[in-house]
Amino acid sequence: MDGALIGIIVGIVTMMLMIIKTRIPVTLAMIIASLIMGLFAGMAPTDLVNAIKAGFGGVLGGIGLIIAFGVIMGACFERSGAAVRMAKTFVKLCGKGREDLALGFTGVLVAIPVFCDSAYIILHSLVRAISRDTGKSAVGLGVTLALGLLITHALVPPTPGPVAVAGILGVDLGEYMMWGIIVSIPMMLLSMIYIRRVGKDYYRVPNGEAWITNSADWANLEKVKETDEKELPSNFLSFGPILIPIALILIDTLFGDDESFLHLTIQLIGNPVVAVGLGVLMALYGLTRHIERKDMVGSMDDALSTTGLILIVTGCGGAMGAVLKASGAGPQVAEAIASSGIPPLLVPLAIASMLRLIQGSATASMMVAATMTLPLVETLGLDPVFVALACAVGPVGFSHLNDSYFHIINRTLGITELADQLRIWSVSSTVAWAIGASIIMVLNLIFGQGGTWLDPIVPIAVLALIMVWIKAKYPATQVPVTA
Repeated sequence: MDGALIGIIVGIVTMMLMIIKTRIPVTLAMIIASLIMGLFAGMAPTDLVNAIKAGFGGVLGGIGLIIAFGVIMGACFERSGAAVRMAKTFVKLCGKGREDLALGFTGVLVAIPVFCDSAYIILHSLVRAISRDTGKSAVGLGVTLALGLLITHALVPPTPGPVAVAGILGVDLGEYMMWGIIVSIPMMLLSMIYIRRVGKDYYRVPNGEAWITNSADWANLEKVKETDEKELPSNFLSFGPILIPIALILIDTLFGDDESFLHLTIQLIGNPVVAVGLGVLMALYGLTRHIERKDMVGSMDDALSTTGLILIVTGCGGAMGAVLKASGAGPQVAEAIASSGIPPLLVPLAIASMLRLIQGSATASMMVAATMTLPLVETLGLDPVFVALACAVGPVGFSHLNDSYFHIINRTLGITELADQLRIWSVSSTVAWAIGASIIMVLNLIFGQGGTWLDPIVPIAVLALIMVWIKAKYPATQVPVTA
């Protein structure tokens, strides 16, 4: 076995052990793994260090500003009430009886600029109000919202994770955004088939600090009065900062190549940095104009302070990718995968899923997966867009005890038993993972490069097994839940 290939194996194992068993942070673990890979491949120390520095700076130079702008926009949404306005608008558009669908679409849109855990906390009071007013189970409503938030948090820029994955793999951000939205919506819609059943089995309507667990008691409950919406921003100001940058980026992606003044203008305002920057300005001067400047600046500073780790991990991913490329290990890994008969697109999906299962961070999982599969893209003729999507879908699956989002959701829904927590949220996220993986495999087969008809079989088989297991273990009967 070649030294470069041995170095990759030793580096990955060492990195995983450091992340799981020691107090060494993921950033330092990635740099140590990069050094191990380069030294085993026979790289000169000077060349190795230069590759690490060039890879670190190269990735951040392309996406650092987009991540920062996205975080600032998210702070504006959190403080202004724009997320609540969007949720109320979707409830009106979807109509009575489709409140869970409305919350799912709200999650898909709101998580584009806002971190999913923050957005869920902001919107959970609305989940409780809708549940109390309509008699629908807060479990079904809350999980649909939470899953919609998680899906686009993982798949659609300018959330830091997908932006970082796009930067590492060299994917056009507009194209990636378009495919991410295309995958996200059916992931949310199809997952609702299972979530609605869970909502019926775990019927819960909030009543102060307690929970009502049957519809007869809810019928006698005093209904919630409509909240005053005068303080909320308008629909244009709420949706605009998200939809206008998306539209500009997509127009630039789809526009033809010519040197006309119109095209040059579109190139400028459709550049992701400029487009997201315009969205930030719209959010600052539209959504936050009634908030004291000092308070808003403090909120933005707090939000930006959370991006430091994300930016460092992103840069470390770029550094590792540069070492893998410079070491020449890519062709060897690609040859090993090709000879094994494993569908290549399953590799980033499996790496990201495994890392998420072990260490809990969705953002770190997808970035490491993108770094590890970067050498395979050109060698195996894979489409980098679908590789990026596979890296992003992987961390959606089986959120459990090492994930803070798992605890936030179950705590706010009043679910205390571990078995119930796993069925309500962990299985729901795994169903979404299997659906998303199947969709990506099929899309890669039709539109991508290097796909075969065998690729979608594994995730579809996993999804089928999950549904058979659910049907066998949990018959369709209402499960009483104590308050």
